[in-house]
Order: sequence, then structure tokens, then C-alpha cells
Amino acid sequence: MNGRAGLVLAQLSAVDRNLRHRFGAVNGFTLIDVVTAAAVLSILSAMAVPLIRDVLDGMKLGNGARQVERELQTARLKAVSSNRPMRVRFNCPVAGQYRMVELVGTPSTPAAADSDGNRCKETLYPYPAADREPVTLPNNDGPIRRLDAALSFGSATKALEFWPDGSVHQDNGAAGGWPVLTGTGTSITLIKGSATKSITVNGIGKIQIQ
Repeated sequence: MNGRAGLVLAQLSAVDRNLRHRFGAVNGFTLIDVVTAAAVLSILSAMAVPLIRDVLDGMKLGNGARQVERELQTARLKAVSSNRPMRVRFNCPVAGQYRMVELVGTPSTPAAADSDGNRCKETLYPYPAADREPVTLPNNDGPIRRLDAALSFGSATKALEFWPDGSVHQDNGAAGGWPVLTGTGTSITLIKGSATKSITVNGIGKIQIQ
């Protein structure tokens, strides 16, 4: 114990003795007991706050990953059941949003309307669709989904395309096209501070939270 701490305790002891002398000895906590307990509680609180924050971050990441995984599963099932290619776009049209959309064109001949700027706007393509006529696509768009405000998608996250045959393809960016996923596939990464959570998708449609 350093000299300053010893001096403080000595002063508290003097105050405690003075109170006992004036009011008589009473059963219960002394002033030193109360100060010591308060100090211990402060230390425990300081230790607990980071742990609680980590738990809450993990819960937010887990919940966000489950929501994205469900949207991907829905898009895959919708592609097979409706015999229509479906896409899931991320950061659509702004950061943290994502949407399942039906192709207006086809994988080999996509329509100009199939761009991110068009298909991610409910003002242009509302949910639910205005009608269910097969000749007036799209009929199977989902609503725009939003991540928790504290979460974000990884910078390498690209849109996915699900075909009726069960295969999964990924936006090839500036290189053009939507090649089928090969090998271990790709990962959709969610970020919360320094913590991350990933959903892996391979070329045959297997979707897993890591």
C-alpha cells in the first residue's frame, strides 16, 4: 500500500472512531466497510462492461447472420419452385440493406432493369408485386431487408444468383457475367466492430453459418 492510500485509510479510520465516540457503537457497517464495498463494486463493474458488450455484439451478429441465411435459403427454394432465376443483392441500394429479387430477363440475357439501382427500389418494384401474371415479371421479389444499424456487410460481399437447377452463381463485377461458384464457394461476411460472422455458400446451394 503506498503512502497516499495509507493516509486516506487512516483518515477514514479517524472519522469512523469519531462517529462511534459521538453516537456510540452500533451494529452494522462501518464507514470503512461501505467505502471498501463501493470500491469493490466499481472494480467489478469496470470488468463486467466489456464482457457484456462482447456478449451483446455476438448476439447482434448471430441474429443478423440468421436473417441473411434465411433470405438466401428462401431465394434458393423460390428459384427451384418457381423455375425462375433469383438474386440476392447486398448493400441494395444503400449500405446495410439487402433484397431477394427475381430476374426480369434471364441469366444469359439479363434485362437492363436487372441492375442494382432498379431492382433494389420498392418504388419501382414494390412488394408484394402488383400482379401474378407470368408475362409481367417480376412476381417473386421479396421486401427490402435491413441489418441492425450496428452491423455492416464486408467490402468483398457480392450478389448471388440462384438458378432453378439448384446451382449458385456470383456477380463477377467488372469482369462481367455470373459464373457458378466453385470449390468452397464464397462467404457473406457481417461485421460489428472487430467481430465478424460469415455465411458460406457453395456452387450446389449449400448454405451454412460459420
